[in-house]
Amino acid sequence: MPDCPPASPEEHGAPRHAESRTRDAAARCGAEQSAPLVGIARLAANSPCALTERTSPERPEYFLLPVRSILNRCDSKRVPFEWTINPYRGCEFACKYCYARYTHEYMELDGGEFEKKIFVKKDAAALLAQDMRKYSYESRSSGGMYPEHIAIGTATDPYQPAEREHRVTRACLEELAKREGLSISLITKSNLIVRDIDLFKKIATRSELSLNITVTTLRPRLARLLEPRAPRPDLRLAAVKQLREAGLAVGVSACPLIPGMTDRDGELEALAAAAKNAGAQWFFSNVLFLMPSSAKQFLPFVHEKFPKLAKQYEAWYAKNGYAPEEYRKKMSQRVAEIQREYGFVARPWEERTQRTKRPQLSLGWMPEEALLRAG
Repeated sequence: MPDCPPASPEEHGAPRHAESRTRDAAARCGAEQSAPLVGIARLAANSPCALTERTSPERPEYFLLPVRSILNRCDSKRVPFEWTINPYRGCEFACKYCYARYTHEYMELDGGEFEKKIFVKKDAAALLAQDMRKYSYESRSSGGMYPEHIAIGTATDPYQPAEREHRVTRACLEELAKREGLSISLITKSNLIVRDIDLFKKIATRSELSLNITVTTLRPRLARLLEPRAPRPDLRLAAVKQLREAGLAVGVSACPLIPGMTDRDGELEALAAAAKNAGAQWFFSNVLFLMPSSAKQFLPFVHEKFPKLAKQYEAWYAKNGYAPEEYRKKMSQRVAEIQREYGFVARPWEERTQRTKRPQLSLGWMPEEALLRAG
């Protein structure tokens, strides 16, 4: 499933930076496609342009994707949720480190097109109403104790700029608000989330709902470099405050923790303090994970903007998606200390998995937004 975490390259012994076999890559090489497109790649290639009132020359291309389903099952044991909802494919925020770039490769597009070609999923509400027939209120992972979990935003930001016009995320929330007894989480970098407080309050009265705002750094200049088109950190923290004041369960994700950039002494601690002050109930962070499609974008960025870190990144990530285990353990301990110091509670899904003794998640996986990411 494109919406679920893929196996790491090491599990298959694959080269770290193999050239993407996409139609864009083939075009650059002057090669002809060896086989006709099928599945999601064929749907994407035939998707009509989606209407937009935006006139900025920097805007991405929008396409209307005729998907067959909006609720996608995730059978991966690496994550603690059964279902994902990703209202869009691609994300305009253009985060340099984004792990989800690989999802464009399923459509035979290069990962570099992730923020340039945004696919809007058609008929989301009608599809979700149909898909919910597959949903179970007795998850196998909990032995039937809890409902299956739906994570919104595992491979795209549900409140990226496209949402202002196309409102696919809101359409999905409106459908979920009609039901009760669900388990739902959502993660975003956008303060646009506060637009839907009315729906979140309805959902929260009938189902379990947790919201997560990602803030990787308090430094606006660094945030602009790493996340060029995402809202400023202060705007995201203001959204946390507004959501909490509305009585909603909300926490802050500081994923990914980026070696040499967002891990300076005191920086993560200051971010946690700001999150607590905004009303965040939980706080979590995990070290940067780079899939080949992400490394292809991120490593050149490091060479250009952070040349003093280039050698370290090549040593750590050129042949491996993970930072060294020793560093990951050190950062995990640091985050645990921060959580204790500021009195953050466990994330709702985390508390549940502890009670049901779900298999331990690897420190290596839990790339930025994908894990609530509970969603």
